[in-house]
Amino acid sequence: MSAVVDMMAARFGAKDGALAATTSVDTPLVEFRDVSKTYDGRSLAVAKMDCSVRRGEFLTFLGPSGSGKTTSLMMLAGFEAPTSGDILINGKSIVHTPPYRRNMGVVFQNYALFPHMTVAENIAFPLRARRQPRASIQGRVEHVLRLVRLAGRDDRRPTELSGGEQQRVALARALVFSPDVILMDEPLGALDRQLRERLQIEIKEIQRQLELTVIYVTHDQTEALAMSDQIAVFNNGAIQQRATPQTLYEEPCNAFVAQFIGENNSLNGVVSENDGMYCTVRTDGGRSMRGRLVGEARPGARVTVTVRPERIALWVAGDSNSNTFSARVREATYLGDHMRLRMRLDGDGDAIVKLPIATASSNLAVGQEMSLTFNADACRVFSGPKSAPRDTEKTTEP
Repeated sequence: MSAVVDMMAARFGAKDGALAATTSVDTPLVEFRDVSKTYDGRSLAVAKMDCSVRRGEFLTFLGPSGSGKTTSLMMLAGFEAPTSGDILINGKSIVHTPPYRRNMGVVFQNYALFPHMTVAENIAFPLRARRQPRASIQGRVEHVLRLVRLAGRDDRRPTELSGGEQQRVALARALVFSPDVILMDEPLGALDRQLRERLQIEIKEIQRQLELTVIYVTHDQTEALAMSDQIAVFNNGAIQQRATPQTLYEEPCNAFVAQFIGENNSLNGVVSENDGMYCTVRTDGGRSMRGRLVGEARPGARVTVTVRPERIALWVAGDSNSNTFSARVREATYLGDHMRLRMRLDGDGDAIVKLPIATASSNLAVGQEMSLTFNADACRVFSGPKSAPRDTEKTTEP
């Protein structure tokens, strides 16, 4: 594939779009400046959004339904207009620029292919709309077909292709005119897991080798972690945190991000001691837990304590971890490389524990009592009780 990618990069080095401009390499390619969007004049689908995207970056908008991620993408594409604020490409406002002049490739979940056209005709459509020479169109289509591994299928109709092949056609159509930005809205959501994971790898490889700028929307946090250079986590119309996948997973800035990225156990309680970086929490079930404090919380403040299932281990004599407690097995599930245990914590509900198969006992039984442990650095303490993400899909995002 690399040879085809090199040819694509050389052939498409010059931009065709009306908004292409010579700018400093330090200038963000895409900027949202204080952007808000309301559909009903009361609630905000997007609230005072500030976000920039560098050239060659793969940024994912991640969040639950109704969190504002798709609305933000549609405003960038030009299919929605912001209520206030500004959106810039190459340092120039595009708020009043029609979608067809924004030089952006868009890939949707439902492919949006023309059923009466062949694969080659679908891919060539953006070039014909831009009145490119016939010879140039044919060459570009052939190159991009090889890039997405569809060479030899150029004369087929979309209905003759599998779902994965149709999505490759949609990607090729978005790439063929060398756009400034590729926008992807849940592009793999309709595919089965195995195919979805394979296309994740292919899309990321194409993006990296062509140095494409991609803004990707998904509610699937595993997909976001696997593909992204940066992830912006949305909730209630606002970006809660933007960071690398590893930072989001290991250093969430609030309880929502901790719960939404990966799997996490949460318990509510009250701070009993605070030494600045760490604090001790008395949970509602009467347990004492020590963890790293995120933000501020004085003694007596209500907080949420979180710890990831894979950070919890079986306690053995001599362990010096800060947190040790007993729990009973409610459910044990064998998952090949690990055992997934649902544990009952009297007074604090249930907790999930993931034990590597090498350390998990083969005779775990429901009702069995176990001693579990984790250290303070694996535990995060956030001010305020945990809260679930809202689901406003019907009222804030069309």
